[in-house]
Amino acid sequence: MRKLEQMLSPQSIALVGASKNLNKLNGRPLKFLLEKGYAGRIFPINPNYESIADLPCYPAVSAVPEPVDLAVVMVPARLVPDTMRDLASASVPAAVVFSSGFSETGGEGAALEEEVRQIAREGGIALCGPNCLGLINSFEGVMASFSQFANGETPPGPVGFVTQSGAFGTAIAALARNRELGLGYFVNTGNEAGVHFSEVMEDVLADDRISVGAGYLEGLADGNWFARTAQKALELNKPLVVTKVGRTSAGAKAAASHTGALAGEDAIFQGVCDQFGVIRAPDEEVMLDVVDAFASGARPSDSRLGIITQSGGAGVLMADGAEERGLTVAALQPDTTRRLKQIVPAFGAVGNPVDITAQFIAEPEIFRDSVIAVMDDPAVDIGIVWFQLMHEFVDQLMDVFRAIREGVSKPVLVCWVAGPADGISQLRELGFPVFRSASAALNAAGAAARFGKHRAAWESERNAAEQPLPSPVDLSGKGVLPAMETFELLTAHGLSLTPSRLCATAEQAMEAAQALGFPVALKIESPQILHKTDIGGVVLGLADSDTVRHGFDTVMQRARAAHPDATIDGVLVQAMQTEPSVELVVGLKQDPVFGMVVMLGMGGTALEVNPDVVFRKAPVSEAEALRMLDQLRGRGLLGEVRGRPAVDRAAVARLVAATSTFAAANADQVAELDINPVLASAKGARAVDWLLISKGGPRR
Repeated sequence: MRKLEQMLSPQSIALVGASKNLNKLNGRPLKFLLEKGYAGRIFPINPNYESIADLPCYPAVSAVPEPVDLAVVMVPARLVPDTMRDLASASVPAAVVFSSGFSETGGEGAALEEEVRQIAREGGIALCGPNCLGLINSFEGVMASFSQFANGETPPGPVGFVTQSGAFGTAIAALARNRELGLGYFVNTGNEAGVHFSEVMEDVLADDRISVGAGYLEGLADGNWFARTAQKALELNKPLVVTKVGRTSAGAKAAASHTGALAGEDAIFQGVCDQFGVIRAPDEEVMLDVVDAFASGARPSDSRLGIITQSGGAGVLMADGAEERGLTVAALQPDTTRRLKQIVPAFGAVGNPVDITAQFIAEPEIFRDSVIAVMDDPAVDIGIVWFQLMHEFVDQLMDVFRAIREGVSKPVLVCWVAGPADGISQLRELGFPVFRSASAALNAAGAAARFGKHRAAWESERNAAEQPLPSPVDLSGKGVLPAMETFELLTAHGLSLTPSRLCATAEQAMEAAQALGFPVALKIESPQILHKTDIGGVVLGLADSDTVRHGFDTVMQRARAAHPDATIDGVLVQAMQTEPSVELVVGLKQDPVFGMVVMLGMGGTALEVNPDVVFRKAPVSEAEALRMLDQLRGRGLLGEVRGRPAVDRAAVARLVAATSTFAAANADQVAELDINPVLASAKGARAVDWLLISKGGPRR
């Protein structure tokens, strides 16, 4: 039994505050339940009536002589606490509270909402709301909502939709209906004083009748739960498609490390989506485009696209747009090309895109056979068919697509520009997703390919033995850790750091340089000086003992001049890497929603000017770290460039994975870690500079 079974699929419903006027907001749920054929028991609750719509009416839920699974609360906010106490005394397991006037109104409302939250928690009531439109389970006619959406047809379908916004959620649901996308569930979580988005979505996806989840998000109460829900969706092979607002929020405030400064809320949310296979849509139209493809069963294992059109121009347009959506225009095999030459008119095109021309109107078999030939090609994972108008040829087209449905097992998306409504409906009945433009079809195909590849990776990696986390270390109260203490700590956890020694005198520095090998770098070490280069506290490329002595004196003088009161611990002497390398940055950040996250990006001056970074929730595997590298805009610099050999990507992945494992083991201890730069070369990846800040200690 699902955790929210009695909320989402109740056998009995009490309507608290029900009205005799079924057109009023507090009368609509009863009207909808009766109209949609809800088969369970309905109990109107209102002390002013003996009956409503020929049903016995009770003064309170506690007076109902039978068990109640779900109570729909439709009373003013001030009466909600007493109503919830009545539900608790009657052992009602779930409630939907429509009432507004809670935290969305400010102080007093927030206090009232907290009271309701406590009553629900103590009474064991799964609470949806308050300030919500409620929920619809169209499979079973559960209409625990006053939404306008319930006024129209609510045919069941494979899409489970959960939204934090009521009005905008209703608009999305109405758009889905216009596209003939059946919503099996519509749930508005409102203020989330009880159940939240991820909790509801997890239960919705657990229904075997649902094959895709869709959601509208404004914020997350529990990032860990969201990640678990996404992982469960992957396991079930049910794509989760979300639109989340707040993409350009200010995010993290100024922080001591680059990681802290760059870890904006939206960047981390995007990283978690990428990590766990969640498809993020920028708006409601793209969301429904993507959901349309998934609802039809599109689950390609890779991203190689086959394009069949009646317009050469449309084919070129789609080929241009494919790459930016993560698609590859497949190179058709010679056997396929030869086969197409026997089908397509000589004035058409048999490459990919395939242009069958308008000749197919006279010879529909050209259309049919071309699509089947392209989709038979082993190099093609997903197809898009483009055509326009055809109002007078709907019947012939349906015959063609019936044959395609029978002859093709791979996903085929249809772009029918300015097509007739009846034709589009018939095509949807055959199981094909239909799109209004090439761009919409490409968005859907790209998203389907991304999910398919992520699912395939999950399948191949899920049986890999999970490595146990190391024992946590005690960092309590330390704040910013000294460089050498951090060195010992991180190297013990498997990170590769450049050999270093802390020296208090110039003589010690010269001895250290001799032992480490020239050239060396010198860096001032002080609890009060975090950004050493800003005060000239770093000198590089020292090739002999004399330059080391002079360099030691120089950085000490600069540090004392810039910070006369600073405590100077000494100078760090480090061996310098001489082989050609690329600068990267790796970091950790404690996020209030998702907990410990790991960052990977291009380092050096680019980090200051045009940050190129990606985030994941810690820990990550080495395979996931490689996918992080693939997401960087500057990933091309990791390959062979002007005679410099390619970077050892596997070494970078090991360093990132080890950093994230350290983070996960010490999530209660670490506030931030900045490793910048990491020098990645053909010989490996080694950290050159690092800054570790623990929780609860003094900040430098």
